[in-house]
Amino acid sequence: MMDILQPPGWPRPRGYSNGVAASGRQVFVSGMIGWNDQGHFESDDFALQARQALSNVVTVLNEAGARPEHIVRMTWYVLDKREYLAASEALGAAYREIIGRHYPAMTAVEVRALIEDRARVEIEVTAVVPEA
Repeated sequence: MMDILQPPGWPRPRGYSNGVAASGRQVFVSGMIGWNDQGHFESDDFALQARQALSNVVTVLNEAGARPEHIVRMTWYVLDKREYLAASEALGAAYREIIGRHYPAMTAVEVRALIEDRARVEIEVTAVVPEA
């Protein structure tokens, strides 16, 4: 069970939720970056790396029997907020294609560096799978 938390009178956020309340089996996915299943980057393009990172998140979720709609929290670590904002149209399209129209509580943080030198973005999530 999952409830989106929208305080009365607050403007509706676009592309994320202010909060989520959920119960069930918790699944924690570590930071996924934009490399393929062989650990190789196919592009240095921000949007393409984000697309791959989202795909990697879904692959890990599948291992727990979870789906994108079970995501309750998502954190994006980006090297350059301007690069993130400039890619918003491509990011939105990739997000809807891979995650769908499910918008969990989300945070984006600009960081100085990521562990993998070629990584432009790292995405971690928490999911809650409803108990049967």
